[in-house]
Amino acid sequence: MSTDEFEGRLKALRPRLHRYCARMTGSAIDGEDILQDVLVKALHARAQGAGVDHLEGWLFRIAHNASLDFLRVRSRGTVVPLTEDIEAAPMPEADIVAISFQTFLRLPELQRCAVILKDVLGHSIDEIAGIAECSPAAAKSALQRGRAALRRLAQAPEDARLPLMPDAARRKIAAYVDLFQSGDFDAIRAMLADDVKLDLVNRLQLDGRDKIVPYFTRYAEVTKWRFALGAVEGRPAMLVFDSTAPMESPAHFVLIDWAENRITRIRDFLFAPYVLEAIDWVRLGQENDEDGH
Repeated sequence: MSTDEFEGRLKALRPRLHRYCARMTGSAIDGEDILQDVLVKALHARAQGAGVDHLEGWLFRIAHNASLDFLRVRSRGTVVPLTEDIEAAPMPEADIVAISFQTFLRLPELQRCAVILKDVLGHSIDEIAGIAECSPAAAKSALQRGRAALRRLAQAPEDARLPLMPDAARRKIAAYVDLFQSGDFDAIRAMLADDVKLDLVNRLQLDGRDKIVPYFTRYAEVTKWRFALGAVEGRPAMLVFDSTAPMESPAHFVLIDWAENRITRIRDFLFAPYVLEAIDWVRLGQENDEDGH
């Protein structure tokens, strides 16, 4: 397989890998960070001459281990007590896709892995065992237990997820959104740090104030976008809606990092629509605010 073919396969598998990482970590945003790390590791391993017999399984093993490393560092996992080993039917795809990432996070790691790989991504028991590095019997048992636990958790009422953000953070993102709404991109450029970083997720990364100037120019040229203050997974965000389509949910979102009053990083998810699947979002500052998933 040539380098171009290899990179093409990585790009094609990116949404599937994100679905796994996001559900394993309980966050679409953290899942994207882990996914980028997975792709870097895969490209490095190939450059070092690593032999790969089954690319998808190999990538999911990397993604699985990277997700577990992330969870252990953050100590975010909450274990659900095991129930009796009953045979549980898979949940319909529409139902399982709608389950929030935080609900998946409440399953033990192996159960979470098995349910995601089997019922979300369609892997076989043997493939699950290979990715999780366990026996097929253990994978099957984890799948059965995970299905039963997930069905039970999905039926329980969820706690309201109101974004808790400091007033200063809210004021900064609100000002940023106001400037986008008014088209005052010169004012935004004046807020940029000299070494600001732009991450157009799944497309390109740029460093430095001068290099990212065209980013704002292109937004100014596209008239269909509508901007709103919001939060994604509790993080301050600019929600971007497509006025040519039903505006019931954002088309994408933008995250901003600050150092005092300077913008140090812009993460724009325009080219990563897969990240929107089942995320928690809320629109703020409107009388008719609508909660997302």
